[in-house]
Amino acid sequence: MKFVDEAFIDIAAGDGGNGCVSFRHEKYKEFGGPNGGDGGRGGHVFAVADPNLNTLVDFRYSRRHEAKRGQHGMGSDMFGAAGDDITLKMPVGTIISDAETGEVLYELLTPGEVITIAKGGDGGFGNMRFKSAINRAPRQKTPGWPGEKKSLKLELKVLADVGLLGMPNAGKSTFISAVSNARPRVADYPFTTLHPNLGVVRVGPEQSFVVADLPGLIEGASEGAGLGHQFLRHLQRTRLLLHVVDLAPFDDNVDPVAQAKGIVGELKKYDAGLYEKPRWLVLNKLDMIPVDERAARVKDFVKRLRFKGPVFEISALTREGCEPLVQAVYAQVKAQQEAEQPPSEIDPRFS
Repeated sequence: MKFVDEAFIDIAAGDGGNGCVSFRHEKYKEFGGPNGGDGGRGGHVFAVADPNLNTLVDFRYSRRHEAKRGQHGMGSDMFGAAGDDITLKMPVGTIISDAETGEVLYELLTPGEVITIAKGGDGGFGNMRFKSAINRAPRQKTPGWPGEKKSLKLELKVLADVGLLGMPNAGKSTFISAVSNARPRVADYPFTTLHPNLGVVRVGPEQSFVVADLPGLIEGASEGAGLGHQFLRHLQRTRLLLHVVDLAPFDDNVDPVAQAKGIVGELKKYDAGLYEKPRWLVLNKLDMIPVDERAARVKDFVKRLRFKGPVFEISALTREGCEPLVQAVYAQVKAQQEAEQPPSEIDPRFS
């Protein structure tokens, strides 16, 4: 299925049904009172977070979504039926914002979460609502109220604890396939990954975290080079970034340090908040470097990059060094999750 992480839609809740003007007409009853019923409510438009979806492709080709209007009121005190509601299924992590102002209206962050994105109009009043001691034969009625109409922008940001960042062919897809249940395409040419891949990394029976593999980023992405940097939005909800670097490029003229600096520069151009996220350095493809040269090459790389954070040396192909990295990542993610939880209020009598 094609991966789509942005779409624009128009939605319209149903209008309310009109009220009815009617009087009782029964044999042998000289004075029939008003019995016009109210109109029915228009249908609502709901959005539900469906964990089985991972793309907005359905909304790319189906932009208009309308709920049914309410039924008009009828005589004999009969109210109109409410219009049918419609429910739009969206991936978990979808942001719903106003297409004109850009204001964020809703976020679907929990699987199964249901929100009302457009309310149907109330039904109009029939003439039975207006009867009184001085107005025994009212002929007033009101029309139904219109339902809400909105133009919306849908934006998907995948929910992951850890995001992989790096140049094309840095080994990100090989790494995520080595440590998780994800099976992305792996090949020996650039831009093998064309859309984000999610994988669950199992650390223990009830211990896991979610990692996201993004398409490769190159210097100049903010100007449209490569696949651009639109996929960086999927890193904004992560707790930790792993900057994967190819320490043994095939081309001797390629400088991994310059590439790494270019990636960091693109990150800063896209979003200062994303640039400030915790970021670890993962030096990959150690299996292609002679054992006696590894320490010197790693030391030279870190010194030239002037990187101050944690550094891990791995080979995603042979899985060398992957287990210590996975354990460290899980400890970091767990610590951040605990820090984000509000402190529980404990009765001092039981503390």
